[in-house]
Amino acid sequence: MGERQADDPPPYYTAHVFVCCNRRPDGHPKGSCAARGSEKLRDYMKVRAKEMGLRSVRVNSAGCLDRCEHGPCLVIYPEGVWYRIDTPAAVDKVLERHIRDGGRVPELLLPPETRGQSLA
Repeated sequence: MGERQADDPPPYYTAHVFVCCNRRPDGHPKGSCAARGSEKLRDYMKVRAKEMGLRSVRVNSAGCLDRCEHGPCLVIYPEGVWYRIDTPAAVDKVLERHIRDGGRVPELLLPPETRGQSLA
Protein backbone atom coordinates (compact mmCIF):
# COMPACT_ATOMS: atom_id res chain seq x y z
CA MET A 1 0.00 0.00 0.00
CA GLY A 2 1.47 3.31 -1.00
CA GLU A 3 0.75 6.98 -0.72
CA ARG A 4 -2.11 8.71 -2.46
CA GLN A 5 -1.67 9.21 -6.17
CA ALA A 6 -2.27 12.57 -7.86
CA ASP A 7 -5.24 11.21 -9.83
CA ASP A 8 -6.92 9.47 -6.86
CA PRO A 9 -10.42 10.75 -6.13
CA PRO A 10 -10.68 12.90 -3.00
CA PRO A 11 -11.26 10.93 0.20
CA TYR A 12 -14.81 10.71 1.52
CA TYR A 13 -13.65 11.43 5.07
CA THR A 14 -10.77 13.28 6.68
CA ALA A 15 -10.77 10.62 9.41
CA HIS A 16 -12.12 7.09 9.39
CA VAL A 17 -12.42 5.52 12.86
CA PHE A 18 -12.73 1.76 13.21
CA VAL A 19 -13.88 0.60 16.67
CA CYS A 20 -13.34 -3.08 17.39
CA CYS A 21 -16.69 -4.67 18.19
CA ASN A 22 -15.52 -8.27 17.99
CA ARG A 23 -17.08 -10.67 20.50
CA ARG A 24 -15.32 -13.88 21.44
CA PRO A 25 -16.91 -16.65 23.51
CA ASP A 26 -17.08 -16.01 27.25
CA GLY A 27 -13.91 -17.15 28.96
CA HIS A 28 -11.65 -16.78 25.91
CA PRO A 29 -8.10 -16.03 27.13
CA LYS A 30 -7.73 -12.91 24.94
CA GLY A 31 -11.10 -11.53 25.95
CA SER A 32 -12.90 -9.31 23.47
CA CYS A 33 -13.55 -5.65 22.92
CA ALA A 34 -17.33 -6.12 22.73
CA ALA A 35 -17.38 -7.91 26.10
CA ARG A 36 -15.56 -4.86 27.49
CA GLY A 37 -18.19 -2.43 26.20
CA SER A 38 -16.90 -1.35 22.80
CA GLU A 39 -20.33 -1.35 21.15
CA LYS A 40 -21.72 1.21 23.60
CA LEU A 41 -18.53 3.26 23.27
CA ARG A 42 -18.81 3.16 19.46
CA ASP A 43 -22.42 4.35 19.69
CA TYR A 44 -21.40 7.12 22.06
CA MET A 45 -18.57 8.15 19.72
CA LYS A 46 -20.96 8.43 16.78
CA VAL A 47 -23.32 10.67 18.75
CA ARG A 48 -20.50 12.82 20.17
CA ALA A 49 -18.87 13.30 16.76
CA LYS A 50 -22.16 14.66 15.43
CA GLU A 51 -22.70 16.83 18.51
CA MET A 52 -19.21 18.28 18.02
CA GLY A 53 -19.93 19.04 14.36
CA LEU A 54 -17.23 16.68 13.06
CA ARG A 55 -18.90 16.20 9.69
CA SER A 56 -16.05 14.64 7.70
CA VAL A 57 -15.47 11.84 10.21
CA ARG A 58 -16.86 8.33 9.91
CA VAL A 59 -17.08 6.05 12.95
CA ASN A 60 -17.53 2.40 12.01
CA SER A 61 -17.68 -0.95 13.71
CA ALA A 62 -14.83 -3.29 12.92
CA GLY A 63 -14.47 -6.98 13.32
CA CYS A 64 -11.45 -8.20 15.21
CA LEU A 65 -8.55 -5.75 15.04
CA ASP A 66 -6.34 -8.36 16.75
CA ARG A 67 -5.63 -6.22 19.82
CA CYS A 68 -8.47 -7.41 22.06
CA GLU A 69 -6.31 -8.05 25.09
CA HIS A 70 -5.66 -4.29 25.08
CA GLY A 71 -9.23 -3.31 24.28
CA PRO A 72 -11.62 -1.93 23.77
CA CYS A 73 -9.58 -0.39 21.00
CA LEU A 74 -9.89 1.61 17.81
CA VAL A 75 -7.71 2.69 14.92
CA ILE A 76 -7.94 5.99 13.06
CA TYR A 77 -7.04 6.29 9.38
CA PRO A 78 -5.43 7.70 7.37
CA GLU A 79 -2.85 8.02 10.16
CA GLY A 80 -3.11 4.45 11.44
CA VAL A 81 -3.06 5.56 15.10
CA TRP A 82 -4.32 3.04 17.67
CA TYR A 83 -6.04 3.90 20.95
CA ARG A 84 -7.54 2.09 23.91
CA ILE A 85 -10.92 3.59 24.78
CA ASP A 86 -12.56 2.23 27.92
CA THR A 87 -14.77 5.14 28.99
CA PRO A 88 -16.84 7.90 27.39
CA ALA A 89 -14.21 10.35 28.72
CA ALA A 90 -11.55 8.51 26.69
CA VAL A 91 -13.74 8.76 23.59
CA ASP A 92 -14.12 12.50 24.19
CA LYS A 93 -10.35 12.92 24.45
CA VAL A 94 -9.77 11.11 21.16
CA LEU A 95 -12.45 13.12 19.38
CA GLU A 96 -11.23 16.43 20.78
CA ARG A 97 -7.47 16.05 20.67
CA HIS A 98 -6.95 13.73 17.69
CA ILE A 99 -9.90 14.31 15.36
CA ARG A 100 -10.77 17.95 16.04
CA ASP A 101 -7.36 19.36 16.99
CA GLY A 102 -5.05 17.09 14.96
CA GLY A 103 -2.98 16.05 17.97
CA ARG A 104 -2.60 12.80 19.84
CA VAL A 105 -3.71 11.39 23.20
CA PRO A 106 -0.50 9.78 24.48
CA GLU A 107 -2.06 8.28 27.59
CA LEU A 108 -4.53 6.30 25.47
CA LEU A 109 -2.17 5.06 22.74
CA LEU A 110 -1.82 1.29 22.59
CA PRO A 111 1.47 0.08 24.07
CA PRO A 112 4.37 0.33 21.59
CA GLU A 113 4.97 -3.43 21.66
CA THR A 114 1.53 -4.00 20.06
CA ARG A 115 2.11 -1.76 17.04
CA GLY A 116 3.16 -3.19 13.71
CA GLN A 117 2.89 -6.82 14.68
CA SER A 118 0.24 -9.48 14.69
CA LEU A 119 -0.86 -10.62 18.10
CA ALA A 120 -2.47 -13.82 16.84
